[in-house]
Amino acid sequence: MNRDAALEAIKDVLTEVVPGADPSVLSPDENFRDGLEMDSLDFLNFVEGLSSRTGLPLPETDYPALITLNGCADYVASRSAPA
Repeated sequence: MNRDAALEAIKDVLTEVVPGADPSVLSPDENFRDGLEMDSLDFLNFVEGLSSRTGLPLPETDYPALITLNGCADYVASRSAPA
């Protein structure tokens, strides 16, 4: 999965997990947990949804890399097999 596809998947999962969320208003380096007022359960649902969508294991130790759009997209793209 390339970075653009990863970013789209991330935005789709955020929209599914946080009703009414508009990821387009987030800056790429903004902590989206804060920007979308996600609680811990919302974030876990996001991680599970992203893992399901991408087929990647997302261990808890890597959660700090998954809190901004840029960080998350870079993480997913760097661990995905080329399409």
